[in-house]
Amino acid sequence: MKTEKPEDPQREGLRDRLESILLRTEKANSWHDEAARLRGLLNHEGFVPIRTRLAREDLEFLAGARTDLLRFSELGLRLLDLHQPRDAGGITSDAAHPILRCRSCMWRWPCPTFRAMLESFGPQRDTKDPAPDEPPGPAANEPARAAVSR
Repeated sequence: MKTEKPEDPQREGLRDRLESILLRTEKANSWHDEAARLRGLLNHEGFVPIRTRLAREDLEFLAGARTDLLRFSELGLRLLDLHQPRDAGGITSDAAHPILRCRSCMWRWPCPTFRAMLESFGPQRDTKDPAPDEPPGPAANEPARAAVSR
């Protein structure tokens, strides 16, 4: 009879943290369209003087957004440092294009980790279009959003 190994506490804690960030982010409204409109309202001091009402989820998201993005950026850079190509060192018929492997996981390059990062953060990701089930623009019952400055 096989028993599953218990989850590593550090891995479990990291998964909980990432899932928490994901849930908080999904509950918060996107500021993409509003940010584009608000850029035209910047005054000479670099601020947009407006009044707004924010939902609890928006406030929770905004409270930790900078820290979370910094941590994700650091994680991404560390993963990128770990998962990079290296010459596999075998005999090849094309010396100009040798077979490459990931120096960390030894999968053929590009490795699954690098491909996943590229799919998630690469240049092909575009946030201009709303999700298929999401109507364009803010809904009538959505609270207005304000620009946030540091």
